Parts: sequence; structure tokens; C-alpha cells
Amino acid sequence: MQTIRVQTQPIAIAAEQEALAHGRPQVGALVTFVGLMRDCNAGAAVSAMTLEHYPGMTEKALAAIAAEAAARWDLTAIHIVHRVGPLTPQEPIVFVGVASRHRGEAFRACEFLIDSLKTRAPFWKQETTAAGTRWVEARETDEAAADGWGSAAALAEP
Repeated sequence: MQTIRVQTQPIAIAAEQEALAHGRPQVGALVTFVGLMRDCNAGAAVSAMTLEHYPGMTEKALAAIAAEAAARWDLTAIHIVHRVGPLTPQEPIVFVGVASRHRGEAFRACEFLIDSLKTRAPFWKQETTAAGTRWVEARETDEAAADGWGSAAALAEP
């Protein structure tokens, strides 16, 4: 049910999406999110980024986030694939995919996964700009989005 990978190779988006439903005829919904590297951040052009992580710890954190999603929603499959190493603009950084019988659960679970990943997984980003390299700080908007999942209202069915 869970696929968790941290890799230096490019993410095969179509293959990841296909794998979510393959051999699972009960799946009625696939929801995926692909995060791409942008060419600008904090008012500066960004030509490259290097993502670092703590091997072993990162995979454990991602697996815990996936397990939490599986406990909250009725999911058939979860795939989280995250790149590390050097990246250039427009390259996929992260793939989050969820399969479920119904779209509502799949949408909520996918959003929960990416919000949680952004704040709870140990990744560090260093950007290359015309002024040199800089470490990317956590964003308050990411923290606020992740915090919203802790309330009962955020978990309620529409």
C-alpha cells in the first residue's frame, strides 16, 4: 500500500501514477501532486537547487506521514517519491499520489500528505542565485497549512 522513496534519479511521473491503480480494480480515484523546482524564490532568480536529507531518518518521517494519512482516510495506495541532489528549474522535486475508492478521501489525503511533508520531513534546500548560494528557510504559510490538519474541522467530511 505504501511506496516511499528518496532518490537522486528523475521521477517517472506517469509510471508512479500508473502504479497507484495497477491491479487494484476497486480504485475509483487517483489524486496526485507534483512539486516542481521554480526559477525564482524570495524575489531572486534561482538557477539551481541542491536538496539534502538525512538518510534513514527521512524515509522514516515520510513513512510516518503516510501511515497517519492511511489511518485518517480509507486509502488503497500511497506513493511518495522525493528527489535529492542537484536540480534545475522545472524538474520535479516531489511526487505524492493517493488511490482511493472515492475522490473526496483521495483529495484530502493528498493535500494532507504534501502539507505534512513540507513541514515534517527532514529536507534542506540550498538555492543558487546570481548573488551566490543560500539556504531556504521554512515558510509560515507551509506551517499554517500543516497546523490546519490538527483540528477536528479540517478532518470533517463535507
